[in-house]
Amino acid sequence: MIQGNLGIAKAQKWWEKGLRPNMREVTGAQDLVGSLVNAGDKLVVVDFFSPGCGGCRALHPKICQLAEMNPDVQFLQVNYEEHKSMCYSLNVHVLPFFRFYRGAQGRVCSFSCTVATIKKFKDALAKHTPERCSLGPTKGLEEKELLALSANRELSFTYQSTPVPALEVDVVVPEQAPSHLTPGTPLPLRLAGLESARDSKEKSTLVSSGR
Repeated sequence: MIQGNLGIAKAQKWWEKGLRPNMREVTGAQDLVGSLVNAGDKLVVVDFFSPGCGGCRALHPKICQLAEMNPDVQFLQVNYEEHKSMCYSLNVHVLPFFRFYRGAQGRVCSFSCTVATIKKFKDALAKHTPERCSLGPTKGLEEKELLALSANRELSFTYQSTPVPALEVDVVVPEQAPSHLTPGTPLPLRLAGLESARDSKEKSTLVSSGR
Protein backbone atom coordinates (compact mmCIF):
# COMPACT_ATOMS: atom_id res chain seq x y z
CA MET A 1 0.00 0.00 0.00
CA ILE A 2 1.42 3.32 -1.06
CA GLN A 3 0.95 6.09 1.43
CA GLY A 4 -0.37 9.27 -0.07
CA ASN A 5 1.30 11.64 2.30
CA LEU A 6 4.80 11.19 0.88
CA GLY A 7 4.46 14.21 -1.39
CA ILE A 8 2.99 16.51 1.21
CA ALA A 9 5.37 19.38 1.93
CA LYS A 10 6.35 20.17 5.47
CA ALA A 11 4.12 22.86 6.94
CA GLN A 12 5.88 26.21 7.10
CA LYS A 13 6.12 27.76 10.54
CA TRP A 14 4.72 31.25 11.00
CA TRP A 15 8.14 32.87 11.66
CA GLU A 16 9.41 31.36 8.39
CA LYS A 17 6.66 32.88 6.27
CA GLY A 18 7.23 36.04 4.27
CA LEU A 19 10.95 36.24 4.99
CA ARG A 20 12.93 38.64 2.83
CA PRO A 21 16.53 38.12 1.59
CA ASN A 22 17.80 40.36 4.41
CA MET A 23 16.10 38.25 7.10
CA ARG A 24 17.40 35.04 8.64
CA GLU A 25 17.35 33.05 11.88
CA VAL A 26 20.58 32.77 13.88
CA THR A 27 21.85 29.33 14.85
CA GLY A 28 23.59 30.22 18.11
CA ALA A 29 25.77 32.62 20.07
CA GLN A 30 28.76 32.33 17.74
CA ASP A 31 26.54 33.03 14.72
CA LEU A 32 24.98 36.08 16.40
CA VAL A 33 28.31 37.57 17.47
CA GLY A 34 29.92 36.92 14.08
CA SER A 35 26.98 38.37 12.16
CA LEU A 36 27.10 41.60 14.15
CA VAL A 37 30.86 42.00 13.78
CA ASN A 38 30.80 41.26 10.04
CA ALA A 39 27.96 43.71 9.36
CA GLY A 40 30.31 46.68 9.16
CA ASP A 41 28.39 49.97 9.03
CA LYS A 42 25.12 48.22 8.13
CA LEU A 43 22.27 48.54 10.61
CA VAL A 44 21.39 45.19 12.20
CA VAL A 45 18.05 44.51 13.91
CA VAL A 46 17.98 41.52 16.27
CA ASP A 47 14.44 40.19 16.68
CA PHE A 48 13.88 38.03 19.78
CA PHE A 49 10.68 35.98 19.43
CA SER A 50 8.98 32.82 20.65
CA PRO A 51 6.80 30.44 18.61
CA GLY A 52 4.14 30.55 21.31
CA CYS A 53 4.13 34.36 21.63
CA GLY A 54 0.91 35.79 20.19
CA GLY A 55 2.33 39.30 20.03
CA CYS A 56 5.37 38.04 18.12
CA ARG A 57 3.18 36.22 15.61
CA ALA A 58 0.94 39.24 15.03
CA LEU A 59 3.95 41.53 14.56
CA HIS A 60 5.86 39.24 12.19
CA PRO A 61 4.11 40.30 8.91
CA LYS A 62 4.77 43.96 9.76
CA ILE A 63 8.45 43.27 10.37
CA CYS A 64 8.66 41.47 7.01
CA GLN A 65 7.15 44.50 5.29
CA LEU A 66 9.63 46.83 6.96
CA ALA A 67 12.48 44.51 5.97
CA GLU A 68 11.34 44.69 2.36
CA MET A 69 11.22 48.48 2.54
CA ASN A 70 14.73 48.60 4.04
CA PRO A 71 16.84 46.12 2.03
CA ASP A 72 20.11 47.55 3.40
CA VAL A 73 19.15 46.61 6.96
CA GLN A 74 19.99 43.11 8.22
CA PHE A 75 17.28 41.40 10.31
CA LEU A 76 18.39 38.56 12.59
CA GLN A 77 15.78 36.35 14.28
CA VAL A 78 16.53 34.70 17.63
CA ASN A 79 14.14 31.90 18.63
CA TYR A 80 13.77 32.21 22.40
CA GLU A 81 12.61 28.61 22.81
CA GLU A 82 15.71 27.26 21.07
CA HIS A 83 18.17 29.70 22.65
CA LYS A 84 16.81 30.31 26.15
CA SER A 85 20.23 30.15 27.76
CA MET A 86 21.70 32.68 25.33
CA CYS A 87 18.74 35.04 25.79
CA TYR A 88 19.17 34.79 29.55
CA SER A 89 22.82 35.80 29.25
CA LEU A 90 21.78 38.76 27.07
CA ASN A 91 19.16 39.86 29.66
CA VAL A 92 16.19 39.34 27.34
CA HIS A 93 13.16 38.78 29.56
CA VAL A 94 10.25 40.13 27.51
CA LEU A 95 8.93 39.29 24.03
CA PRO A 96 8.77 40.48 21.34
CA PHE A 97 12.04 42.32 21.91
CA PHE A 98 14.35 44.16 19.51
CA ARG A 99 17.92 45.41 19.63
CA PHE A 100 19.49 47.66 17.02
CA TYR A 101 23.24 47.57 16.34
CA ARG A 102 25.36 49.69 14.04
CA GLY A 103 29.09 49.95 13.34
CA ALA A 104 31.44 51.28 15.98
CA GLN A 105 28.52 52.47 18.12
CA GLY A 106 27.43 48.92 18.88
CA ARG A 107 23.95 48.78 20.34
CA VAL A 108 22.13 52.01 19.55
CA CYS A 109 18.71 51.14 21.02
CA SER A 110 16.59 48.32 22.43
CA PHE A 111 12.89 48.06 23.16
CA SER A 112 9.78 45.89 23.13
CA CYS A 113 6.85 46.73 20.89
CA THR A 114 3.61 45.29 19.53
CA VAL A 115 1.41 45.93 16.51
CA ALA A 116 -0.20 48.79 18.44
CA THR A 117 3.19 50.42 19.10
CA ILE A 118 4.82 49.63 15.74
CA LYS A 119 5.58 53.36 15.33
CA LYS A 120 8.37 52.91 17.87
CA PHE A 121 10.01 50.42 15.51
CA LYS A 122 9.54 52.65 12.46
CA ASP A 123 11.00 55.66 14.26
CA ALA A 124 14.08 53.64 15.29
CA LEU A 125 14.60 52.54 11.67
CA ALA A 126 14.30 56.10 10.41
CA LYS A 127 16.78 57.36 13.01
CA HIS A 128 19.51 54.75 12.59
CA THR A 129 19.23 53.76 8.91
CA PRO A 130 20.75 56.86 7.20
CA GLU A 131 24.16 56.25 5.66
CA ARG A 132 27.15 57.22 7.74
CA CYS A 133 30.68 55.99 8.28
CA SER A 134 31.82 54.65 11.63
CA LEU A 135 35.15 55.84 12.94
CA GLY A 136 36.51 52.62 14.35
CA PRO A 137 35.94 48.86 14.18
CA THR A 138 32.47 47.33 14.36
CA LYS A 139 31.55 46.83 18.02
CA GLY A 140 28.67 44.36 18.07
CA LEU A 141 27.71 43.07 21.51
CA GLU A 142 28.80 44.83 24.68
CA GLU A 143 31.91 43.55 26.47
CA LYS A 144 29.85 42.41 29.46
CA GLU A 145 27.47 40.52 27.15
CA LEU A 146 30.34 38.70 25.45
CA LEU A 147 31.78 37.76 28.85
CA ALA A 148 28.35 36.53 29.98
CA LEU A 149 28.00 34.34 26.90
CA SER A 150 31.48 32.96 27.40
CA ALA A 151 30.78 32.20 31.06
CA ASN A 152 27.59 30.31 30.18
CA ARG A 153 28.56 26.63 30.22
CA GLU A 154 25.48 25.67 28.21
CA LEU A 155 26.82 27.58 25.20
CA SER A 156 29.70 26.58 22.97
CA PHE A 157 31.09 30.09 22.84
CA THR A 158 34.47 31.35 23.94
CA TYR A 159 35.66 34.91 24.22
CA GLN A 160 38.86 36.49 25.44
CA SER A 161 38.91 40.19 26.15
CA THR A 162 41.59 42.09 24.28
CA PRO A 163 44.03 43.70 26.72
CA VAL A 164 44.35 47.44 26.36
CA PRO A 165 47.98 48.33 25.55
CA ALA A 166 49.67 50.61 28.05
CA LEU A 167 50.26 54.11 26.81
CA GLU A 168 53.89 54.96 26.21
CA VAL A 169 54.86 58.19 27.93
CA ASP A 170 57.91 60.02 26.65
CA VAL A 171 59.94 61.28 29.59
CA VAL A 172 61.56 64.59 28.76
CA VAL A 173 64.75 65.19 30.72
CA PRO A 174 65.53 68.95 30.93
CA GLU A 175 68.98 69.95 29.77
CA GLN A 176 71.26 71.27 32.51
CA ALA A 177 72.42 74.84 32.18
CA PRO A 178 76.11 75.07 31.23
CA SER A 179 78.33 75.63 34.25
CA HIS A 180 81.00 78.37 34.19
CA LEU A 181 82.93 76.75 37.01
CA THR A 182 86.13 74.89 36.29
CA PRO A 183 85.53 71.19 36.88
CA GLY A 184 87.10 70.05 40.09
CA THR A 185 87.50 73.54 41.51
CA PRO A 186 85.88 73.82 44.93
CA LEU A 187 83.64 76.82 45.53
CA PRO A 188 85.45 78.02 48.72
CA LEU A 189 88.52 78.88 46.60
CA ARG A 190 86.57 81.48 44.70
CA LEU A 191 85.46 83.06 47.93
CA ALA A 192 89.06 82.99 49.19
CA GLY A 193 90.20 84.79 46.05
CA LEU A 194 87.70 87.54 46.69
CA GLU A 195 88.94 87.89 50.27
CA SER A 196 92.58 88.19 49.04
CA ALA A 197 91.66 90.90 46.56
CA ARG A 198 89.85 92.85 49.27
CA ASP A 199 92.85 92.58 51.66
CA SER A 200 95.24 93.85 48.98
CA LYS A 201 92.99 96.81 48.31
CA GLU A 202 92.90 97.72 52.02
CA LYS A 203 96.70 97.51 52.28
CA SER A 204 97.21 99.82 49.31
CA THR A 205 94.79 102.28 50.87
CA LEU A 206 96.79 102.31 54.12
CA VAL A 207 100.09 102.89 52.30
CA SER A 208 98.72 105.80 50.30
CA SER A 209 97.40 107.44 53.45
CA GLY A 210 100.83 107.22 55.08
CA ARG A 211 99.96 104.89 57.92
